Amino acid sequence: MIPGGGMPDMQQLLQQAQKMQQDLAVAQDELARTEVEGQAGGGLVKATVTGSGELRALVIDPKAVDPEDTETLADLVVAAVQAAHENAQALQQQKLGPLAQGLGGGSGIPGLPF
Repeated sequence: MIPGGGMPDMQQLLQQAQKMQQDLAVAQDELARTEVEGQAGGGLVKATVTGSGELRALVIDPKAVDPEDTETLADLVVAAVQAAHENAQALQQQKLGPLAQGLGGGSGIPGLPF
């Protein structure tokens, strides 16, 4: 109900919902095209992911490669990918957070990662 006791205009509510849905689709498309980077070992390993979390590139500095210690290299790769994913999640929050607020909050909305 709206102030004054009247009923909300259903057509207006539907238009607002469609606009939010379109804005969300645009933001999700933009996230899928935007790349963010994470790094580990002072930049020895760099991972690039899309804003939606897809791993696109992994760069390993030759100085990080020690045939006698592949465990450290594996740890650096995992850390770089995790850092990139954290950056992607921050980007998602930045792009999709305001849209989720317009839908009545951010938690519990199916299909949204936050």
